[in-house]
Amino acid sequence: MTTTRFSRVIRAGLALTTATFATVVPLSFAAAQDADRPQIGSMGLETGNMNRDVVPGDDFYAFMEGNWVDHTSIPADKSVIGYNYDLEDKVAEDVRAIAENAVAHPDTPAAQRIAAVWAAWMDESAIAARGVSSLQPLVARIADIKTRGDLMALMAEPGFAGAIDFSISVDAREPTRYTLEANQGGLGLPARDYYLEQGEKYDAVRKAYVEYIAQIFTLAGVSDAATRADAIMTLETALAKEDWAPERLRDPVATYNPVARAKLYAFAPGVTWDTMLARMGLPQVKTVIVGEPSAVRAIGQHLARDPIALWQDYLIFRLISDHAENLPAAFDDAHFGFYGKVLRGVTEQKPRWKRGVEVLNHQLGKDVGQIYLKTHWSAEADAQMGELIDDLRAAYAERIAQAAWMDAPTRTAALAKLNLFEARVAGPKNPLDYSDFHASNDPLANAMESERFDWARRVKRFAAPVDRSEWWMNPQTVNAYYSPNTNQVTFPAAELLPPFFDPNADPAVNYGGAGATIGHEMGHGFDDEGRQYDGQGRLKNWWTPATAAKFKVHADALVKQFDAYEPIPGVHVKGALTLGENLADLGGLEAAYAAYHRYLVRHGEPAVIDGLTGDQRFFLGYAQSWQFKARDETLRQQLLGDPHSPDNLRVNGIVRNFDPWYTTFDVKPDAKLYLPPEARVKVW
Repeated sequence: MTTTRFSRVIRAGLALTTATFATVVPLSFAAAQDADRPQIGSMGLETGNMNRDVVPGDDFYAFMEGNWVDHTSIPADKSVIGYNYDLEDKVAEDVRAIAENAVAHPDTPAAQRIAAVWAAWMDESAIAARGVSSLQPLVARIADIKTRGDLMALMAEPGFAGAIDFSISVDAREPTRYTLEANQGGLGLPARDYYLEQGEKYDAVRKAYVEYIAQIFTLAGVSDAATRADAIMTLETALAKEDWAPERLRDPVATYNPVARAKLYAFAPGVTWDTMLARMGLPQVKTVIVGEPSAVRAIGQHLARDPIALWQDYLIFRLISDHAENLPAAFDDAHFGFYGKVLRGVTEQKPRWKRGVEVLNHQLGKDVGQIYLKTHWSAEADAQMGELIDDLRAAYAERIAQAAWMDAPTRTAALAKLNLFEARVAGPKNPLDYSDFHASNDPLANAMESERFDWARRVKRFAAPVDRSEWWMNPQTVNAYYSPNTNQVTFPAAELLPPFFDPNADPAVNYGGAGATIGHEMGHGFDDEGRQYDGQGRLKNWWTPATAAKFKVHADALVKQFDAYEPIPGVHVKGALTLGENLADLGGLEAAYAAYHRYLVRHGEPAVIDGLTGDQRFFLGYAQSWQFKARDETLRQQLLGDPHSPDNLRVNGIVRNFDPWYTTFDVKPDAKLYLPPEARVKVW
């Protein structure tokens, strides 16, 4: 399990609000070649995005980003925009340059692999000429299935869909070793609620999904496409009814259910366990960790009783759909028509080169990352990030020590866990060895090879101690994560770019942006999930009942607050689903603010810049880091199954619980975001 940071107009200043500001003038964007200036504005804040007609206490997000929201349109090929998302475009350009340089100069094994995968993807004429010739042998393997053992063996093979989702991961109870997990799987829609919720919106999605399944069959030359599509939808709906809700999946104790090898058939007799384990390359595995027992049993029952022909249709559909982008344009366009247009509201496909960057990052991400780091990370950035991390660690230590709701035994254990936190920045020290990855001139073959390669390397090291040096993200990924099993916080180089982190920006803005991100990831170690792991990464209860009960009180209060938010009509935020991220946001903001004031002790009180105090710039930097605008379809998908709240609520829903924000912006009881002190949730 890992928890991530997130599922990126300039206008003259307007009339001032009730908060205390001097006159603000519009700021210019610093030229990229000016190495001594921030890349955004004169201090790292794009104040032209602000709407000063908005009272900060009524809508703090709109106060910082309202002018941008009102005057920025979402491009036809995007589902969401904002710094978190648009920064990916800048990084994509960098990766594209790496790929094109590899094509021009394939003088290393890494460059040769990158060049082969990139060239295969970009050669649309070759893909069209190839047609479905490389797909046909894979479909033939599905058609050759005769028994249920054959069926489940193929489901256990990389590249083919499975009703049960098998993975090799760190053992939550003993994080020095790997284990095999079996979880619910098998759905083609992104969240179970799409199958179960009632209403016109969901009816339309389900109808479009059935039509898409039929379209895939028709393109593949499969007869009775509509009938087969209806049957697959019926099957997936039945599976969805048995699946655990996403909120329940966040319980690490409930989802840790070890089943001894000898008891697997009694546990789920419909599954041909021996056949599947052998095909995975793990015939001697002694225990399987089952995530959702009732759902996995139900899947086993379907595997045992539903017609083999139905499962063959399911496998053919999923094989083609999951790899449609690697096939001729008709398949690719059909896939985009449903997953892009219907589910996300996007009307145009991304340029092919951008999608090629995504393919490279998925298949050869660490190869690309090692090249990216050489030209996109500096010693100065490393040093400043080190100072930020040290300040955040110290701030957490202070706040834990002062937390009145924690008793002494729990506080001691919490400080011990904090002391064992490992912060990793920029990229992995040990590059991933891709020498066993065999690239070709066929993008479908490369996709299948990528899945084979990844599974094979995990099987190869299965019996070895856990490799703590491994990164689950690439250096060129715009995100960050916390791993409770290793007690590590990881910040890829691409996440540490403006506006989140800029070595030339005002420290207040850096602490509000990058500092809050660091605090967020550290905070996951103490959220409702992360707190159930100790400093060694073991799933172990180290909280006294009294302290756990007090924690639950403020956690429940935050759930209630977020349950009340309704970003689109009829669809609320799921407070229980988003609790971990909301706790990490709030705790991270608290810690980042304290860390900023530790910085000030060493460096002196900040000047007022363009009428903004240091604390005001800190909070505005935080709000700026969550700049976003999304299509309703994308927002609906996020609300149904994503553990992250919409980004604007990660501003307004968080700052209203933090006392210093009230003081900094003179927020009064008549403000819309105002909460009385006793109703404010305090993590630390």
